[in-house]
Amino acid sequence: MSAPLLTTSINSLKKLHQGKVRDIYDIDADTMLLISTDRLSAFDVILPTGIPHKGAMLTQMANFWFAFLQDVVPNHLTGIDPESVVAANEVDQVRGRAVVVKKLKALPLEAIVRGYLVGSGWKEYQAKGTVCDIALPTGLQLAQALPQPLFTPSSKAAVGEHDENISVAAVEALIGPVLTAQVAEAAIALYRRAAEYALTKGIIIADTKFEFGVDSNGVLHVMDEVLTPDSSRFWPADLYQVGQNPPSYDKQYVRDWLESCGWDKTPPAPALPEEVAKRTSDKYMEAFAKLTGRPLQVD
Repeated sequence: MSAPLLTTSINSLKKLHQGKVRDIYDIDADTMLLISTDRLSAFDVILPTGIPHKGAMLTQMANFWFAFLQDVVPNHLTGIDPESVVAANEVDQVRGRAVVVKKLKALPLEAIVRGYLVGSGWKEYQAKGTVCDIALPTGLQLAQALPQPLFTPSSKAAVGEHDENISVAAVEALIGPVLTAQVAEAAIALYRRAAEYALTKGIIIADTKFEFGVDSNGVLHVMDEVLTPDSSRFWPADLYQVGQNPPSYDKQYVRDWLESCGWDKTPPAPALPEEVAKRTSDKYMEAFAKLTGRPLQVD
């Protein structure tokens, strides 16, 4: 197994941004290179330990979903081979884990869609009978499917800061009511289509988040990544039971280990034991294989 890629060095292009997982490089006036590293963040802190093949899995799973959902809303992919935009000695850093994307005006929010009552939503429901201040029927149980998927946006925090739930009214103040309605409709449509498909593969998508941008003509595009274990909560359908928190294919295993070791969730984060990193990688690979039906393309 190759060593995890924690940082990239593409000297043939100008680096624009380094996020929690992705490194972004400028290509020209219209396009950028997005490289998914093997970095992992938990509790909004980047861990010092990488997860083997995580970047390749994120990129290839997102590409699968972009293709599957392309008739729902346009996406940011250009179809340009990322290996064609870097120097020959830099190809290994992009192979299987990078995409060339359109430059879009990113909207300042994360479009979260919740299909099941879990996590922070469950805690709020127990206290107030609501999720993100949206009233729900009484008597719902942990992990129960919601009557309908909910659009519950959050702020887009900088690296090292925490996203915060914001109201639809607050989103309307940021981007206007028309665009807000488009984002909400697109996010729920994407979630519904993906969740229906995933169930046929034995996976429940409990919730997910999307990011959107608009092009120079104001056309809404889904961007960044979609429906990966980093941006979604995946549950094995055969182990699902209302009233219990199901095991997941996402990084919950890492979160559980971090909480058990006494870390106070402020930087720096502790290094992961090799077995925790490997098990997390294995869970990611299992989800990829189930959903896409294809092997991951790795060196």
